[in-house]
Amino acid sequence: MINLLRLRSTRSKGLSPSGWTLTLAILSTTAGSLFAQEKPTTPEQPAFTTGSSDVLIEKINKLVRQSWQDNLVEPSPVATDGEWLRRIYLDLVGHVPPHDVAEKFLADNDPAKRAKIIEQLLDDTAYVRNMTRIWTNLSVGRQTPARVSRAGMQQFYRRAFGLNKPWNQTVFDLLTAEGHFEQNGAVNFWLAQMQMNDDGVQATAATARLFLGIQVQCTQCHNHPFNDWQQDQFWQFNSFFRQLARRDVRKRDENTGRVVDDYSELVKRDFEGPIYFEKRSGLMQVALPEYEGKEVDPGYDTDRRLEFAKLVTSPESEPLVARAFVNRMWGHFFGYGFTKPVDDMGPHNPASHPELFNLLVDEFTKSRYDVKRLIRWIANSEAYNLTSRFGKNNEMDNPAAGETPLFSHMYVKSMEPEQLFDSLIIATNAHKSGRTSWEEAERQRNQWMRPFIMAFDTDEGGEATSFNGTIPQALMMMNGNVVKDAISVKPGSFLRETLEQRAPDNVKFRKLFLAAVCRYPTSDESARLSKLMQFKRTPDEKVEAYQDLFWALLNSNEFVFVR
Repeated sequence: MINLLRLRSTRSKGLSPSGWTLTLAILSTTAGSLFAQEKPTTPEQPAFTTGSSDVLIEKINKLVRQSWQDNLVEPSPVATDGEWLRRIYLDLVGHVPPHDVAEKFLADNDPAKRAKIIEQLLDDTAYVRNMTRIWTNLSVGRQTPARVSRAGMQQFYRRAFGLNKPWNQTVFDLLTAEGHFEQNGAVNFWLAQMQMNDDGVQATAATARLFLGIQVQCTQCHNHPFNDWQQDQFWQFNSFFRQLARRDVRKRDENTGRVVDDYSELVKRDFEGPIYFEKRSGLMQVALPEYEGKEVDPGYDTDRRLEFAKLVTSPESEPLVARAFVNRMWGHFFGYGFTKPVDDMGPHNPASHPELFNLLVDEFTKSRYDVKRLIRWIANSEAYNLTSRFGKNNEMDNPAAGETPLFSHMYVKSMEPEQLFDSLIIATNAHKSGRTSWEEAERQRNQWMRPFIMAFDTDEGGEATSFNGTIPQALMMMNGNVVKDAISVKPGSFLRETLEQRAPDNVKFRKLFLAAVCRYPTSDESARLSKLMQFKRTPDEKVEAYQDLFWALLNSNEFVFVR
């Protein structure tokens, strides 16, 4: 249970040293133990998502159950409807469910409602926006490098996910991209890796890690100490990217007369023959473009990246593209992939569930790399429907402590900056408080997002499985402008609409809890809050008490974690 009475004093009195310390302690509470104490507030659903007719899902469930049996663990109960709904919304569309959607879902008795929500969200434009955000961050980072068009990169992924383009075709288009950084947004992946003159070394490492799921960067200087990658393989791989070149175009500003940046583009430069690299012994070696033992003509007329793209997406090649995507998507939904990290696969880092992993890869390739179908398999699985609460019979299933993930309960992960920002907006109508239109609110978005990115960003711009609990993060949540707007009572705000309702306090409590943490308050929480309200004698005091309540909910672990 959230300790609302202790939290409220921190907001009301400002950040006094004692209140500041108390709030940090509450925000950094171990998520696993906190959620383990929650009790289901709605009837349990079946241990799978009813309504899915795909026989593959039962095969997935069978293999995961076998791992539970082999490791003598018992799975956690099925997540409550509110817990599951909040999770699927955050994972698929990147924000918490709106209050009215949550209310309708909790009241719905249709046994197939979970499967229906998955289908509904996959058809939502917010799904495309969320996937575009994820892959843009992975491709160019959150802090957009100079001479890189974030809008162009987003346009490329938006089109790919909007059309549900086969993933191998998306990778092929990206690997072979050339031209203007907005007319062909895929080139921004390459431009982001060309911030320094390194002969394509950074591009080599990024391509292998992101699209093939292997880390080869250390083999630039020596043979890999754990897997079978050799130094010469790195340079054979690198030789495919030696025809990369960027062209920066500048123009004269008519107003200032200064020469300023106009656009950048990726062009093919003349390159033929081998490349040379030095071994640790000092000997010079020769490398030619080669992938999995298949050599490519190193002549002038050969488009090396085109040949590389054909090789990695060919049905005859090792399906590394499929393996990398399946592993990353499983990790996106569960917090941990079949390997840790998800982009370092190989004999040195075997999959936790090899039979299940191979099954998903095989079926994904047979589906012609259908991204939505893969998501349906994962999201409809029994394991994804389990609660994050755990007990004595599966507490050892803790990959955060270095254990192999068994997926006997949902692993808790922190929201990404964009998820947190958008969830605050959705939960509170902060974009409407004191403003007249969504467009006006959108103009504020970039300004609002800057401090969120600075406070909550991860080093690589990717997905995080742990909340850092840093002081800047806590201060941002407690006193940031977004949170101040969130708890305002200006016209249009969710809190204002709630307070204007002619309803008893317990009804308003339920509405605020549902909007913030997608559940209703427990009887104990409701009783404590009702008791608190009895001491509020004036309308202003009562409004302030409701602001304290909403502020506490938005600063609770239940809000900032995906579970």
